[in-house]
Amino acid sequence: MSKTHFGFTEVDEADKAHKVAEVFDSVASRYDLMNDLMSAGMHRLWKHFTLSVAQVRPGERVLDLASGSGDLARGFARAAGETGQVVMTDINFAMLSRGRDRLLDAGHALPTTQCDAERLPFPDNTFDCVSVAFGLRNMTHKERALSEMQRVLKSGGRALVLEFSKIWAPLRPLYDAYSFKVIPKIGQWVTKDEASYQYLAESIRMHPDQETLKAMMETAGFESVDWFNLSAGVVALHRGHKW
Repeated sequence: MSKTHFGFTEVDEADKAHKVAEVFDSVASRYDLMNDLMSAGMHRLWKHFTLSVAQVRPGERVLDLASGSGDLARGFARAAGETGQVVMTDINFAMLSRGRDRLLDAGHALPTTQCDAERLPFPDNTFDCVSVAFGLRNMTHKERALSEMQRVLKSGGRALVLEFSKIWAPLRPLYDAYSFKVIPKIGQWVTKDEASYQYLAESIRMHPDQETLKAMMETAGFESVDWFNLSAGVVALHRGHKW
C-alpha cells in the first residue's frame, strides 16, 4: 500500500484522511480562538490580503475549499453580492457545520457541501474563483486537488492558495522553537489536545515551499502563477489563472 506523511509520521495513504479528520473533530469548537492565539491575530490580515488579491466582483461564482469557519467565504459573499454565489466546502463535517452556522449568524445563507477536494462534485468550468486557505497541506494528494481546482474554474478564472510556507532563513530557529515548544502547549491549554497542534507544526514543515508549490500549480495546468510572501514567509499566497 502507498505511503504518505501525517506530520513527520509515515502512514498508509488510506489512513491519512481519517487521521486529519480526527484532528479537526477535536479542535473545531476552539478553532477560531486558537487561530487568534497562535498567530496573534495575523491570520485575519493574511485572509484580508487574500480577499483583496482575489478581486471577486458582483455576480461571480466562488468555490471556497476547506472553508473551515468561513472567514474567506464571508468576504467573498460580500464581494459577490446578491447576484453572485459562494459555495462552502469542507471534508470535515464539524468544521463545515461551524462555518455554516457562523455565516448564518452574519446574515449569509451560503450553499455548503461536504466533499473531498481531490474529487469535487462540480462540473467543469463552473467557478470564476476557487480558493483554499490552510487546507492544502492536509490533503493526501495535493496535485490531485490542484488539478480539480483547475478543472472547475472557468476560462479566465483564478485560483488562490493561502498556506503556511518556508520562513525567511534567519528567523527559522526562533520560528521552530515557537512552533514545537509553544504552540502545542497552547493547544493543550485551550483545547486539551496537544497532539493535534504538534501535528500542525509538523505538517507545515512537510508542505512544499513557495517555488515547489508554484511548480505544482503549473503542472496542474495553471498559468501566470505568482506568489506573495506574508510575514517573512510564514505564510504564502499563491495565485494561478486558467486562460
